[in-house]
Amino acid sequence: MRSIRLILPGLFLATLFFASPVLAQNVSYNFDSKADFSKYKTYRWEKHPQSMDIDQLTMNQLGATLDLEFVKKGLTKLDTGTADLVIVYQLAVKNEKELTTYSSGFSTGPYWGGGWYGGGGGYSTTSVNTLTIGTLGLDMYDPETKQLIWRGVATKTLDTGAKPGKRQRNMTKGVEKLLKNFPPPMKKK
Repeated sequence: MRSIRLILPGLFLATLFFASPVLAQNVSYNFDSKADFSKYKTYRWEKHPQSMDIDQLTMNQLGATLDLEFVKKGLTKLDTGTADLVIVYQLAVKNEKELTTYSSGFSTGPYWGGGWYGGGGGYSTTSVNTLTIGTLGLDMYDPETKQLIWRGVATKTLDTGAKPGKRQRNMTKGVEKLLKNFPPPMKKK
């Protein structure tokens, strides 16, 4: 039996990335190779203007998870005053349609049904599923130079019906994976 899988883009919504992933996170990042990341000791949060609001409970959990990971990286969060880094977050979710077609394998190719010998008895079945894909983007700016110095994006298929414990575990794994390569390694001179 053959299986063909096709994902079609769907409606774009903005909300939380880490509700509860089903598949592995896809993570990408980039950074300014000229930036001296050793000088950054403090940070503060900013919300991207296009990031949709999410419920307060989930936002608090995500914020605490990110803050804990930044503590591991040697950074301290400031609620007031001037920070060394401004971290801008953006949350988004989109729905995609997944079409999966299963074929019996018969009636394919030039030698089977409908081909040179005619006839045939194959069948195909297609099912449609809606996948919820979440994305978390973090942009880090040096407020002194007003330049973007690091950008990370994590994307994941979400299980919106997951229990709270599983959501938190997946949120933690996703944040750790997103910030695994932050700060970037220093170049040897």
